[in-house]
Amino acid sequence: MPIQIIFTPEAPAPIGPYSQAVLAGNTLYISGQIALDPETGELINENITEETHAVMKNMEAVLRAAGFSFADVVKCTIFILDMGQFGTINEAYGQYFKLNPPARETVEISRLPKNVNVEISCIAVK
Repeated sequence: MPIQIIFTPEAPAPIGPYSQAVLAGNTLYISGQIALDPETGELINENITEETHAVMKNMEAVLRAAGFSFADVVKCTIFILDMGQFGTINEAYGQYFKLNPPARETVEISRLPKNVNVEISCIAVK
């Protein structure tokens, strides 16, 4: 099965040896997105709500570049620094999945790239 590397300047460029997303057949695998402004490279993290929305907007840009939308997302993984922020993150995240939310796990970890508070990856299928 051929694969296609997905890249869009509308989302942050990878900061390591990975792709924003890989399309394999009808399945799109999106790398973890953090709250980097794609134009400036600056973190958007004044508060956890703003940070989560920035992550989701970056994910949306990658989905769109591949011809997908949030309606096609079947699985997400959320990595957070503080499970005490779960409710606030969940509230912002939920605004992008009004109907038929995807499967998901949320994992508290000790550190994330660039010391962000949240990172989200997903899998989408057409």
